[in-house]
Amino acid sequence: MPNHLATNAPTWGRWLAILCLSIGGMSGSLAARAADILLTGAEDNPGVRAFAQTLSELRPRDHVRFQTVASLPLPGKLPENTRLVLLDLPSLDWRLQDAQGPATLVLGISRLQARQRLNNKLPPRLSLLWSDPPLERQLRLTRTLLPQAKRVGVLYDHHSEFLLAELRQAAHPLGLEVVTQRWDNIHDSQPLQALLKSSDVLLGLDDPDLYNPQTAKNLLLSSYSRQVALIGPNAGFVKAGSLASTYSDQTDWLVMLDELLERSPSSWPRTLYPPRFKVASNPQVARSLDIEPMDDGAVAILLAEGERRP
Repeated sequence: MPNHLATNAPTWGRWLAILCLSIGGMSGSLAARAADILLTGAEDNPGVRAFAQTLSELRPRDHVRFQTVASLPLPGKLPENTRLVLLDLPSLDWRLQDAQGPATLVLGISRLQARQRLNNKLPPRLSLLWSDPPLERQLRLTRTLLPQAKRVGVLYDHHSEFLLAELRQAAHPLGLEVVTQRWDNIHDSQPLQALLKSSDVLLGLDDPDLYNPQTAKNLLLSSYSRQVALIGPNAGFVKAGSLASTYSDQTDWLVMLDELLERSPSSWPRTLYPPRFKVASNPQVARSLDIEPMDDGAVAILLAEGERRP
């Protein structure tokens, strides 16, 4: 019996070989689950590099890299298992050249930009991650900060007109009336003045034809001369003099991107707003409008809780 056991028991060498094979198999399995994540954009700059580096630190098991669009072949030539992340509009233009190609996340595109490039036709394997704040969230911010306001004035042009139906639909459950005014010529102040007369608050759409450095002075001085607050259209305009806006910063985008990359590309949503967001307000403007100082963090939490409730 002792001789029989000695003959069939694995030697130390065989145990070592089995252990090495097990570890090798485990390493191979981990490597198989690692994703190849390719970020691309028109320019290679420190900001892009920092973004890619942070994403790489969030996903140490994956291979995260950045390449400029100019250095890449047509999308259809990329490996099918690549997870492609587009960082700007030129990279989207490159991606649209080829119907073939890997699953793609389009980071930070506005509703207007998508409409101009895609004309309401979303190609397969593309997921659009919106950069402009959702209209419903902006309306709830308006309702929270100015509960007495009932008539929400909105300027629009031929680019942003398509948003009005969605805006009215979101306003109705909040008890808000949307008053609209077309503004095709930014050098003509009459549409703005007419809207101010019939509105309790202005809500800015993220339409760069209407809200830009050239129009900011007229918009802000005209609205506050009538003591009408302007909500939005983005955090940049809050610094210029609007009352408040919701927005998502780079940290919020990275968290959302990390969560999506954890999932199979087949489950990526076709469009998505960042679930995480912040609120920016202008205390000086609030004081001039006799509005109590607000805690931006507390307002953001209140809005987020409202979104989580059915």
